[in-house]
Amino acid sequence: MSDEGVLRRLGVVGEGAVARAALGAAERAGLDTVEGGARAMAEERSVDAIVTVGEAALVSLVRHGVSAAVLPAGAVSGVGAIPSSAIERGVGSLVAGEFEVVEHPVLGATGALAETRALFDLTLVTEEAARISEYTVRSGAATVRQFRADGVVVATPAGSPDYARAAGGPVVGPETGVVGVVPISPFATDTDHWVLADDSVALRVDRDEAPVELLADGRPAGNVPAGEDVHVRPVDDIRLLRVPEGRSAFEERAIPVER
Repeated sequence: MSDEGVLRRLGVVGEGAVARAALGAAERAGLDTVEGGARAMAEERSVDAIVTVGEAALVSLVRHGVSAAVLPAGAVSGVGAIPSSAIERGVGSLVAGEFEVVEHPVLGATGALAETRALFDLTLVTEEAARISEYTVRSGAATVRQFRADGVVVATPAGSPDYARAAGGPVVGPETGVVGVVPISPFATDTDHWVLADDSVALRVDRDEAPVELLADGRPAGNVPAGEDVHVRPVDDIRLLRVPEGRSAFEERAIPVER
């Protein structure tokens, strides 16, 4: 938003009828508009807010380090996204000042690979089906648990009602400073899941029966060798706009997403 809290220029990232409807609603409201890809929009400093259509557009903006506030639209759980059918009303709510700003952490994974950013979750998983590996989860200097499983996911508040919940994890609220850590298909039936401080988590592959891959928001980021720590920390925040048409993670019924 501008220094006066007034929306003057709106960016749109996405394609199709929903993106066109967002642009049309903004232009009818007298706003300047700009559309483009995520990289260009993240570098665009003149926009007051950005509408993203779909999860891929939102995730790509996060990867490129967006600084403007973002209104997610479409089938994106956990972030108060507005339904595609309500996009024109959503833009109208922005123009009228009927919104709240919710800050969500962006996690960074560092270690054997270059830093990888994620809004929803970071996951270690074996590349081959029906192959399990051994993992250790640490919080600070303390070992939380060592276990055998298909993988392990660290979910932010935005990601907690999605894949992590389908794996048996909890839903956690935004601005709480915690993440959910959930084993994926653990070998032992008594393996827990954990809620840990988001600035203290480290994962390690202790033994791998097959290559273990790091996924950031479901996208491959490279293989992690056994014995290497993956440190997970908040590296940024993204300001997400929530309008009356949107729904919080606690109001949504989480639907497992294929990744």
